[in-house]
Amino acid sequence: MARIVAERSDVIAPLAEVFREHGFEGASLAIIGKATGLGKGSLYHFFPNGKEEMMQAVLSEIHQWFEDAVYAPLRAGQDANSAINDTLDAVTVYFKSGGRVCLVGALAVSNTRDRFSLAVREYFVQWVEALQSALVRQGRATSEALSLSEDAVLSIQGAIILSRALNDPAVFTRAIDQLRYRLVPSGNVVSGALRHGK
Repeated sequence: MARIVAERSDVIAPLAEVFREHGFEGASLAIIGKATGLGKGSLYHFFPNGKEEMMQAVLSEIHQWFEDAVYAPLRAGQDANSAINDTLDAVTVYFKSGGRVCLVGALAVSNTRDRFSLAVREYFVQWVEALQSALVRQGRATSEALSLSEDAVLSIQGAIILSRALNDPAVFTRAIDQLRYRLVPSGNVVSGALRHGK
């Protein structure tokens, strides 16, 4: 039996998980309906343009989370080292230590990439640019900061894939720890475990 959902925003989280698990093409309306508890009529009430509008809504939600938790602190944090440390912590939690698919990354390599190319591009561009700005505030040269930023995003994306492939979250944790030591000057590095009193 379909449930009543008060707001369109209530549906975004289950939609995101459906797209992570099944991809855009594999996420049928039947699967979406089961995950959200909504019938076809209710889904089209909230998303008149169908599945593509659903994905755009999910991508918008992802963008907002990254803007608040990653991009803005990296761009504007007074202490660049703390901003980088906090960002690595936030990313570890968000991706569940590599246990959660990066939906934007999955879209980037899928056959449906062109449908969502602007959102995919902006996600990665803003991430690299925000991290670069924090590294420049540390005193690094612009070119070095750009190279380190690109490598960091590559490392995180690769760590998600490898940790999921091996079913080993320690792979992701090691990658984050290595990034922490590369991106934050010695003496300002605090490992995730120590930062959280573990």
